[in-house]
Amino acid sequence: MKRVITYGTFDLLHYGHINLLRRAKAYGDYLIVALSTDEFNWNEKHKKCYFSYEKRKSLLEAIRYVDLVIPEENWEQKVSDIKEYHVDTFVMGDDWEGKFDFLKPYCDVVYLPRTPEISTTQIKADLQK
Repeated sequence: MKRVITYGTFDLLHYGHINLLRRAKAYGDYLIVALSTDEFNWNEKHKKCYFSYEKRKSLLEAIRYVDLVIPEENWEQKVSDIKEYHVDTFVMGDDWEGKFDFLKPYCDVVYLPRTPEISTTQIKADLQK
């Protein structure tokens, strides 16, 4: 079984997120999503989520491409997650291109193109208008 992992906040879930999850799942048989906790988002990323971790987790678990949701609590956990969950492929959006190449000794690293016309940042900006 080929295992794939991706990381993210997945707040204000939209079709760009679904596209990423669908394409990530295509790299293997089992997709793990490491979902940023509320504390990690606030303390490290300086992001306030609209939905709580538990609600975002429930939404992700309802998506057919997602097999397991685990908490992302810090930047450093990626290597230990890859080892613990026997991950074959690490997938992120191409806005992170090159940032996770240090994981290549542990698994394949793939950067997927983002869905160009949608982003959570854009949704928040549009709602502010």
